[in-house]
Amino acid sequence: MSDPDQFRLLPSVDELLGRLAHLAERFPRLVIVGEIRRALEEARAAIRARGIPASMTLEQTVERRLTGLASASLRRVINATGVVLHTNLGRAPLPAFEPVFGYSNLEYDLAAGARGKRDAHISGLLERLLGKPAIAVNNNAAAVFLALRELAGGGEAIASRGELIEIGDGFRIPEIMAHSGAELREVGATNRTRIEDYRAAIGERTRLLLRVHPSNFRMVGFTARPALEELVALGKETGIPVYEDLGSGCIANLEAWGLDEPAPAASLRAGVNLVSFSGDKLLGGPQAGLLAGDPALVARLRANPVYRALRLDKLILQALETTLRSLLLERWDEVPALRMIRQTAAEIRARAERLAGQLQGLRAEIVAGESVIGGGAMPGQNLPTWLIAISCGDVVALERGLRSANPPVIARIEQDRLVLDLRTVFPEEESELIAALLAAGA
Repeated sequence: MSDPDQFRLLPSVDELLGRLAHLAERFPRLVIVGEIRRALEEARAAIRARGIPASMTLEQTVERRLTGLASASLRRVINATGVVLHTNLGRAPLPAFEPVFGYSNLEYDLAAGARGKRDAHISGLLERLLGKPAIAVNNNAAAVFLALRELAGGGEAIASRGELIEIGDGFRIPEIMAHSGAELREVGATNRTRIEDYRAAIGERTRLLLRVHPSNFRMVGFTARPALEELVALGKETGIPVYEDLGSGCIANLEAWGLDEPAPAASLRAGVNLVSFSGDKLLGGPQAGLLAGDPALVARLRANPVYRALRLDKLILQALETTLRSLLLERWDEVPALRMIRQTAAEIRARAERLAGQLQGLRAEIVAGESVIGGGAMPGQNLPTWLIAISCGDVVALERGLRSANPPVIARIEQDRLVLDLRTVFPEEESELIAALLAAGA
């Protein structure tokens, strides 16, 4: 059949509209027509590309897409991967909080009866946690950009070559620095930088000494970089601020769980003038970038016009306030990411054995494994765990079936088995996980 004949087989817009008349009560006519035209254009493109008749049922395609438009795209999923800060699944799981309905006192001082500042809801909590004034912007990349633009724009920022990292999704320190208007002055070698390298690079245009925590990698072997105290001493000697980007934002002490990560408060106590870190990594809250340090520097950042473009909205502020209050009051279990990290392997094994006993018809066994912190935090520092490993004839189909469940279940495949790590599964999700596994397995 020639292309013209195939095109003539396609129904008209009006014809399809008549066949879909039963959708008129659920969707506006313009929306239905728009999806019909989109489906017809895709069918024509398929004919032009492949020269074959369109095999799709256009009515079903349009109805499925309209149903999708009426459904939420952002959905809750069950994370059974064991990656606590899973970048593709929203990094840190949010703490429970009830969004304020209707209006709020976002920028209104109830006591004074006058306009207030929106970050008043978090500033007191941050200062008590960090010992210094702080502000928040919409992510840590924005925090780095703001700091460099205000403190080093039009001048130079000195950084070690070994710290000019790419954090993820194309976020590279040299590129963000270039866009900020600050000129990068690289010092040292990739693997070794000394304090003398910083000292020798300081000139009339030096505005900032930059230190970057290598969040997502570890460099081992013949390596060295100045101690933080050395860099702070050089900053005091020369009158140049020291700014440290810590990335992960670890507030809780996790040494008891075998995890070692620098804390913002420790850097500030050591004399660093400004630190920045993420809100949705080890802080355990929503996406945000936090900046804390010397009052004069934080005031400059707040006064920069770019700050207004980067500030948080009311929903993020509320989620961040909830997280910060839990951290300040040491209610660690109220912060889901910290609760997951603090679970022992024995606790997870008991949960796994109980759940596996309910998977009738599936070949499941409990095996030792490791959970990953993820999110570019603590590379090489994993947590011992126990996995539910399921063997079946088509493990790929089983994994796909779990992703099609409601709610979707995200697991991983290792050695031709589907493995699930309950460290990242909330206890209240276990019944849903069992139901999804039984349905997919069937």
